[in-house]
Amino acid sequence: MTSSLHWQRRQALITALGLAGAALTAGPAWAQKTDRVFRIGHQKGWLSLLKARGTLEKRLSPLGVSVTWTEFNAGPVQLEALNVGSIDFGDVGEAPPIFAQAAGAPLVYAGATVPRPALEAVIVPKDSSIRSIADLKGKRVAYNKGSNVQYFLVKLLEKNGLKYSDVQSVFLAPPDARAAFERGAADAWVIWDPFLAAAQKTLDARLLADATGVVNNRAYYFSSRDFATKNSDVLRIAIQEINTIEQWIAKNKPAAAAELSTVLGLDKSITELFINRASYGAAPVTRDILGEQQSIADTFFDLKLIPKKLNLLHAAPVDL
Repeated sequence: MTSSLHWQRRQALITALGLAGAALTAGPAWAQKTDRVFRIGHQKGWLSLLKARGTLEKRLSPLGVSVTWTEFNAGPVQLEALNVGSIDFGDVGEAPPIFAQAAGAPLVYAGATVPRPALEAVIVPKDSSIRSIADLKGKRVAYNKGSNVQYFLVKLLEKNGLKYSDVQSVFLAPPDARAAFERGAADAWVIWDPFLAAAQKTLDARLLADATGVVNNRAYYFSSRDFATKNSDVLRIAIQEINTIEQWIAKNKPAAAAELSTVLGLDKSITELFINRASYGAAPVTRDILGEQQSIADTFFDLKLIPKKLNLLHAAPVDL
């Protein structure tokens, strides 16, 4: 019994000495650098260029921040990824954040682009009998549920004397919507670039109307409240780097179209089409921009597309 107790004490002493030695080898806790990971979700577009160039990684490396990238085909799935803690940052259209916030997602707006109404549109087959928005009444209209084009469709119909319920909504993600459009299972498709430009170039789709004069179609950059609170320096640099890419594209459109063509694996004629009709610039979100989001939230609540009324004007943007 005494021998066993002695052995236990001896082992405890060895363990304690081992732990102390490891702590001495590692150095004091305050001297240890804690690395951070910045997990970015993105869609095909300007962030694809940022990823390919690696300039964000170079800016963040001195801060001990590494970057990971995950590509998504639409905004709503990115916000789902944020909600379950899989990403820290992403790009999205006007409407998805509203649905996410109505569902309780802890997102914050880290940045916004200038308006880009020409980058989303309603298209129809070249030989379609649909010649005006009024002709959409009773027709099958395909689009991604919860995305920016859903709000665009609502406001476009309203502007032309139709109700949202006047069309048959066919909820499909972009790849499935394209397939339905090709085989005639959808009479019209509401879609954004580069899917829009690809349909125009490869399917000879006819543009019925874009969002000019209807909605702003800004892109937003989002994060979680927790990440933003602890990593405002990272988000500030990310928005700066995105704006740098945007300003470069604005001044070098032919070169940008060629580079983006390679990065996205699309024909250069496709990237040229949407680069030439885009507007450029990204910056932190202002209260005026939050007011635009409030209008979208109010519209969706009135249509019973979200379960509760949101108050976004008091949801201050991240202080970047």
